[in-house]
Amino acid sequence: MASALPRVVVFDLGGVVVRICRSWQEGTARAGLPFHPEIMDPERLAARKALVRRYETGEIGCEEFFAAVSASMGGRYTPGEVRRVHDLWITGEYVGVGSLIDELHALGLQTGVLSNTNAHHWRQQTAGEHGPALFPTPQRVKHLHASHLLRLAKPQLAIFRAFEQATGFGPGQIVYFDDLAENIAGARGAGWDAHLIDHTQETVPQMRQRLQERGVGV
Repeated sequence: MASALPRVVVFDLGGVVVRICRSWQEGTARAGLPFHPEIMDPERLAARKALVRRYETGEIGCEEFFAAVSASMGGRYTPGEVRRVHDLWITGEYVGVGSLIDELHALGLQTGVLSNTNAHHWRQQTAGEHGPALFPTPQRVKHLHASHLLRLAKPQLAIFRAFEQATGFGPGQIVYFDDLAENIAGARGAGWDAHLIDHTQETVPQMRQRLQERGVGV
């Protein structure tokens, strides 16, 4: 593990900065829709997983995604209902992430985001022509990078190298937090100092502990 002080702290979004639904059943409950268990058969799940990857790498747009997911579920949910679940997928922010980001900046460190996400959820977390962000904490980060914009996805090595190229930081200068073990493995394979976050607990205490172990005074 790297021992020198890092230059940049990089966050995943879902499960680290913001809370998200972790299953379609949870999403439908939040949207006030019935859950149809037949849509969870392996063939349908595989089809949706492939659609999500295409969506998260910018191959298809939002409306095409909603329609394709509806079709993959045999029409049990309309495209509008899929969109409603999607609208409510992000449930809130973890306590204190914005303050941690501000503290890192005050210490002279840079911050970044590297997230597998999509255009719809990205708009909810970043301000733009569409208006202010519903979940504003990611806007405090200096280097915002998303899979649908890079057209790459974690845990592929290429997305970590793309982040380095875009920001100018090398592997030994990065501390990274993610809630998925496969993404941590990918980041470590790229030489990053990567730490797995338990999304079921508050995330800031976990990140503070890891940063303090690297000598960062937060």
